[in-house]
Amino acid sequence: MTAAGQDPVKWSFTSKKLADGNYEIRMTASIQAGWHLYSQTQPEDAIAIPTTFSFNSNPLILVVGKIKEEGKLEKFHDKELDLSANQYSKKVDFVQVVKLKGKVKTNFSGSVEYQTCDDKKCLPPKTVNFKVALN
Repeated sequence: MTAAGQDPVKWSFTSKKLADGNYEIRMTASIQAGWHLYSQTQPEDAIAIPTTFSFNSNPLILVVGKIKEEGKLEKFHDKELDLSANQYSKKVDFVQVVKLKGKVKTNFSGSVEYQTCDDKKCLPPKTVNFKVALN
């Protein structure tokens, strides 16, 4: 049971240089036991709020492809309510590749909006801002 104001999800944001100005941005959610976080993609009968990322525009950075999810996806179905959800427990990494336009040092920033639930209740959606250095 979490006390009011506490968040069962802890986020960390890191960057790793790949090659030729490409970086992997890793947005990691560590989820307390008993809680879960929703995938970016939800089934049609879901009412859960999917995890969504918005990136701040930066003329020095090109976002390459879509955000990949690395974790154990759980396909949940509530028979009583006839609702489904794609969710993660314990830990999930959201991975975005970006490319720098030239040899520069800059930051990749944005925010993540997410909702977390346990077996009894859901907390209101939260937004966390982040900034990762690319150098």
